[in-house]
Amino acid sequence: MTDANRMDRVNRFIQTLNQARELGLTVTDASDKHLVLCLPYSERIIGNPQTRVIHGGAITTLMDTTSGSVMICALPEFELCPTLDLRVDYMRPAEPDLPVYARAEVYRMTRNIVFTRCEAYQAEGETVAQCVGTFMRIGREATPKAYRDLITGGAE
Repeated sequence: MTDANRMDRVNRFIQTLNQARELGLTVTDASDKHLVLCLPYSERIIGNPQTRVIHGGAITTLMDTTSGSVMICALPEFELCPTLDLRVDYMRPAEPDLPVYARAEVYRMTRNIVFTRCEAYQAEGETVAQCVGTFMRIGREATPKAYRDLITGGAE
């Protein structure tokens, strides 16, 4: 699979997630080793109106979505992998009026569990938050065929 195919599949996947669509998440980079998503700044995600800082829930959703979507890049065939655990450490508030990016990678994969790590950052490169996640592999067969076809474009 090419990186362009990975990006296409991740785009299709995040378009099926209401919260990802509402936040305006987009794919900026994908390979078999990592995935980068972007959370654009908007008035809707401000957590503190006085400082205009992004709400932590939007950052967590960005990181969970990126971590969960990196499986599309790392696994040979598409399968759903629901979040089992996500531990987020916030390092600093995100700067107002700037997008936030999240870069996730799979660092260990077993038959049943996928382990990820993810960093949320802004253009100046400072880490906003980081997380580690565990995701359950439910298998290709447990993922409904119609949904698989939607994500893969019928390629599997």
